[in-house]
Amino acid sequence: MGVSWEESVTYSINAIYLLFSAYLVFVMQIGFAMICAGSVRAKNAMNIMLTNVVDAVVGSISFYLFGFAFAYGTSNPFIGSNLFALAHIPNGTYDYAFFLYQWAFAIAVTGITSGSIAERTQFSAYLVFSFFLSGFVYPVVVHWVWSSSGWLSPSSTPLMLGSGAIDFAGSGVVHLVGAVAGLWGSIIEGPRAGRFDALGRPVPLRGHSATLVVLGTFLLWFGWFGFNPGSFDKILVAYPGTSDQGNWTSVGRTAVTTILAGSTAGIVTLFGRRLLVGHWDAMDVCNGLLGGFVSITSGCSVVEPWAAIICGFVSAWVLIGLNIVALKLNYDDPLEAAQLHGGCGTWGLLFTGLFAKEEFVIQVYNSGEIGVSRPYGLLLGGGWGLIGAQVIEILTIFGWVSVTMGPIFYALHKLELLRIPVNEEVTGLDISCHGGFAYAQENYYLRLYGDYMPIQHGLS
Repeated sequence: MGVSWEESVTYSINAIYLLFSAYLVFVMQIGFAMICAGSVRAKNAMNIMLTNVVDAVVGSISFYLFGFAFAYGTSNPFIGSNLFALAHIPNGTYDYAFFLYQWAFAIAVTGITSGSIAERTQFSAYLVFSFFLSGFVYPVVVHWVWSSSGWLSPSSTPLMLGSGAIDFAGSGVVHLVGAVAGLWGSIIEGPRAGRFDALGRPVPLRGHSATLVVLGTFLLWFGWFGFNPGSFDKILVAYPGTSDQGNWTSVGRTAVTTILAGSTAGIVTLFGRRLLVGHWDAMDVCNGLLGGFVSITSGCSVVEPWAAIICGFVSAWVLIGLNIVALKLNYDDPLEAAQLHGGCGTWGLLFTGLFAKEEFVIQVYNSGEIGVSRPYGLLLGGGWGLIGAQVIEILTIFGWVSVTMGPIFYALHKLELLRIPVNEEVTGLDISCHGGFAYAQENYYLRLYGDYMPIQHGLS
């Protein structure tokens, strides 16, 4: 029996919405690339741009072959076991548009990790960890939280603690996963040469282009409108008992909470850092803005706009505080990825457990069904079920990524495949590994790869 004209129109509009959201999320890859390039020194610009491209292309193949199946295949609450290489897609549940949207998320995760280990990592190591992270580690977490059969999913049966973990667009699934992987990579590699002096005091290694960082921030902001509102998958879903509300209402509210959290975090970080360092810094407001976006990503669809402002305010101080702690511990992360995506992502999950509104939770996860009750934010009187599930997600993600990615980075380190030799690092990866600098003006010392090789052999 065929579908009606009205159903065909509904399916078409929903597919168009999801595809457009996927394209917006992919724009975030450009934003990541620009921020990464601007945040490193000019002598490593070509290297970091290449790794961003590699993250996307390697992640595409691994997610197609294995990742989507592990994430959304059916079998058990831990991992999927069918749909490999998109076998039997499209079907009654998933189609190509859904795969494309999930693919855009998968390649974003590896970009987060790449930023943590920038300026000192061998190119071959990127190939290994990108494939493993996007093809296995990340998809398993997706299955837990976003698949209807996942053990932490708010749409599964039964629900963990009667609630399931609400991580609507991935403060934990995407950002915390990428951050924990990058944390272990950076710890195992150690800081960049010259980042701390003989007494352990930090030495600034500023990125070479504030312009690229600001451009990348705005591109990420633009892409976040696909990341958060787009996670509804379908826009034409009407809520019963109302005449004019449906997913389209929640999509608009989600966009509003996203901009409010990010903007609040950006301005608070700007003024907070001004008090600490004595000047206005564009890099601070950009990182603060992104920290707010990361935090609200979990609860963007289930909180009121006023709560989003609280989310952004706290996330700014989480980022500022973790950056201070990182320097005290001699931890080196050129993109502040572990602090930003990990710290703010963790806060975002806790924030959702505190401020989620029951009406919105039912709209998002039960299509507004009348007569349904669910656990909601603890501070709004919703009990401990939701906040408990959020804490379980945080601990589980940290444990899972640590026991999978930690050994990968350690094995690469032991095989001498992780960190480049210090003389190549000091010279710059562009000339030592990629045949020349990204910018012509950088060639004042070493014009060609051939000029570098005699020096390299002389030092060895």
